[in-house]
Amino acid sequence: MLSSDKIDLLQNFLGKLPADVAARLARAIEVDRLVEGKALPHETILDGLRPVLRTGDAAQRTPTPLRLFCRPFEDLLINTPRTDKQKGCILRGHVVPVWQWLSQHLIAEQVKAYSVDIRSLVVAAKFSAALARAEQFWPEAGKAMHDALLHNQKKVLPLLGGEAVAADAWDMAIVLMSGSAMLAVQALLPKGTPGLNEELLWGLRHVYDSVAESNLDAAPLISVVAMRRLTKPWEALKLALLIARQSGDALISSTDMGLAGDVLFSDMENARLAIMAMRHPVFDENALIAHLTTFTDISSAIVKEVEILRSGKWGQRLLKDRAAVASLMETFMERAPKEISAALPTHKAGYSGGPRVPDFGRPADPDRAARALRYARVLSGSKILAVPGSFGARHQNAMDDVTQLLRSYSEDTLKELRTAEGPRREVVRQQFFLVLELFTLLFEESETEFLRRRGKAAGAELQPETPAVM
Repeated sequence: MLSSDKIDLLQNFLGKLPADVAARLARAIEVDRLVEGKALPHETILDGLRPVLRTGDAAQRTPTPLRLFCRPFEDLLINTPRTDKQKGCILRGHVVPVWQWLSQHLIAEQVKAYSVDIRSLVVAAKFSAALARAEQFWPEAGKAMHDALLHNQKKVLPLLGGEAVAADAWDMAIVLMSGSAMLAVQALLPKGTPGLNEELLWGLRHVYDSVAESNLDAAPLISVVAMRRLTKPWEALKLALLIARQSGDALISSTDMGLAGDVLFSDMENARLAIMAMRHPVFDENALIAHLTTFTDISSAIVKEVEILRSGKWGQRLLKDRAAVASLMETFMERAPKEISAALPTHKAGYSGGPRVPDFGRPADPDRAARALRYARVLSGSKILAVPGSFGARHQNAMDDVTQLLRSYSEDTLKELRTAEGPRREVVRQQFFLVLELFTLLFEESETEFLRRRGKAAGAELQPETPAVM
């Protein structure tokens, strides 16, 4: 057995492998596990590979019995728990409890036969045949799960571990019963499909109509599966509009065809909650901008795709969420100039309370400098999001204040660089490079490069050995 130190070294090495190498190694390890190989630490190796595998193509993974079981609803899986169950969203962590219930209690013999067949076909590299065998198994598993959840819920809940898992199991069952149709959607829309043209839209409509005839509960999920395979997920609303033959949200949002919109609003709500959880002055600026991008992209796109009524269900929800996000982002806009100003040392000129001027007698505080850069990244990253996020005016005011401050401070710093000597010169150079980093984040490249050249001419051609920001 490997020691913890060797496991850490191994997993660190595996986590740095190129994606294609990691995928091939993972497939070999999973095949060895399928044939019950004992020589290799399968889980340890796969744990080390997972950070790389998450960024790669899931289609390259070994089609294990569990992975093929999940194939019809793989696009509905989410990683983050939600407060309330959202139809069309299945928590990834609930898959294993459902699989254990299915394989140990519900249809144990059928699952065992299915698993043996899949292992044999995969080891023989007959991947298409393995998928075909899974396609035969899905309706059987789905119907068994559906009937058990419908008629024996009290008995089933303890086996699954609670209502949350049971709710997701219900969605799995509905999708599995129409697994072949979900495969058709996946074939029609490879992951990363840029948009829905007329041909693709009518192809989805054909799949929807066929599912609606045999499994009406699964039909609305067609649009959700499609949504997760589009680079612009809101385009899946076009299918709802085509089927409902309506352009407004009043009718669509009150029917099953509004499910794709409800899922989009749920995604937007998650982004809103993540944004609202950010706290001054310590926060993850990259996460903030990522969540803000998700929020503004979805909210803007929904308005474009559907005629949102202010009095409608979606309209009211949209107004409320936009107002909440705008209010919070305004606090960042108000605070950014203050934090950036506080990071640049100043003192009052003269003895009678004159204006504040740069203080080159002390270096910038590293913690304040780090906060300033964090807020500068928020200003920079939210530039194109401010107007759709409804805080455009506050963002412009913040940028005006910061622009005036940095241009004035940079001129004084350049002037001091030309004459300062000894320890004072090192302090000035540290402050210059802090200003330069702020310029890089907030100003055009040409203006930043001009400042860099001026600094080099004044003697700041090298980054100081002890930077202002650690």
